[in-house]
Amino acid sequence: MMFKDRADAAEKLGKKLEWLRAEQPVILAIPRGGVVTGDVLANMLGVKLDIIVSRKIGAPNNPELAIGAVAHDGTFYPNSDIINMLGISKEYIDRQINLQLKEIDRRLMLFRGSKDYDLKDKTVVLVDDGIATGATMFIAIKFVKNQDPRRIIVAIPVAPKDTIEKMSSLAEVIFLYCPPFFNAVGEFYDVFDQIEDSRVMEIMRRYGYTSRST
Repeated sequence: MMFKDRADAAEKLGKKLEWLRAEQPVILAIPRGGVVTGDVLANMLGVKLDIIVSRKIGAPNNPELAIGAVAHDGTFYPNSDIINMLGISKEYIDRQINLQLKEIDRRLMLFRGSKDYDLKDKTVVLVDDGIATGATMFIAIKFVKNQDPRRIIVAIPVAPKDTIEKMSSLAEVIFLYCPPFFNAVGEFYDVFDQIEDSRVMEIMRRYGYTSRST
């Protein structure tokens, strides 16, 4: 399955989520690409869009290899197998967590103007444009669980089978495509352009959010 772009994938995904309209869910998108996906879903379901910022922690000398991810409250989700295999030190992890927390704070204040959430007893739909290892989504699930929601649903266009299976033990997972071979999310899109901060800010302003400096 190939998608034209994020909007195309989101429209297809939205058709599988129409039954959620009555629950008036909270759509929590992961910037940046996930915000484009989440915007389409929020419009289709007639609900407000929000974001959640979680950041990948990359391995030494290989920043694209996720050794875990961190949420804005400092909660860390470790990819223990990779950490142990590479012998990565706690000092390195702590240093990277502190660096990513600064970027998370910057994005939260830039995109939504607040670090506060009210998710208690709500149906929460976590959205991204696709996931590979799922590190940033796993930590997002962990953060939302701590907010005592009624229900957590992960909605994604594409993800590898092993990640979906692992994630399904933590939340309901709705997806469009689980390919037999998976290298990167972008390979399943005809257009997978870089999303800039300005576009995310434009989308969030439509939902009433105001940027603030940290």
